Amino acid sequence: MSHALRYAVNCSLLFTELPLLERPAAAADAGFGAVEFWWPFPESVPGDHEADAFVSAVRDAEVQLIGLNFAAGDMPGGDRGLISWPARAAEFRDNVDVTVGIGEQLGCRAFNALYGNRIDGVDPAAQDALGAENLTLAATAAARIGGTVLVEPVSGAPRYPLLTAADVLAVLDRVREEHGVTDLGLLADLYHLAVNGDDVDEVIADAGDRIAHVQIADSPGRGEPGTGSLPLERQLTDLEAAGYRGWVALEYKPSASTAQSLEWLPRPRRAASA
Repeated sequence: MSHALRYAVNCSLLFTELPLLERPAAAADAGFGAVEFWWPFPESVPGDHEADAFVSAVRDAEVQLIGLNFAAGDMPGGDRGLISWPARAAEFRDNVDVTVGIGEQLGCRAFNALYGNRIDGVDPAAQDALGAENLTLAATAAARIGGTVLVEPVSGAPRYPLLTAADVLAVLDRVREEHGVTDLGLLADLYHLAVNGDDVDEVIADAGDRIAHVQIADSPGRGEPGTGSLPLERQLTDLEAAGYRGWVALEYKPSASTAQSLEWLPRPRRAASA
């Protein structure tokens, strides 16, 4: 890939051969200067010791944390976020302070807010109203440290309502119009968009100025680039041409070991600095 975009490693999907706290150092050893994580704790509000250990692991590895998810529930069990989940609204709001606090310590300014599945017995309109309120709260907290809240379309979760870029942009527009908050952006995961049938080229052309973060994996399979049929190289070039200057996070499931799965990206390209 010949463009000059900067790459980061998602350490929740890569380097899973290692305990979580060893992954930032493994990313550094592989030549990367930046990492991102899904919510790295089993609880939405971890103890101080757990949070401090995570912060120390990133600092000691001398990598930049460029993305962190808010707590999203039991991801392996099918949960996809707490934003629009009424029974867990208080839990989410407690999590916001912890997440942004970790970001403040580590210089992370991008926070991914998974919207949440539709819940049996709950009016979708009520969920969406709550979603707008919680995104407002999260974005207001992130803005205090110069941060941005990301919202993404997701595939493979039948009850997750945001499937396309347009779905996400409608939510962001609602937050802006109803609450006056603009510190939010589209997380364009090129894999999720393609799998859900979105026209990725159209998204890049029409909504490029609203893309705040990019993640990649190939399809089918969600493996590393080259294992599927997505035109990722061209799409990243198009993003850059459209003015995107953010990070490209490798958020894929390695087809073999993580080290082998990174061979597509020459080592000199991994250390692009901010």
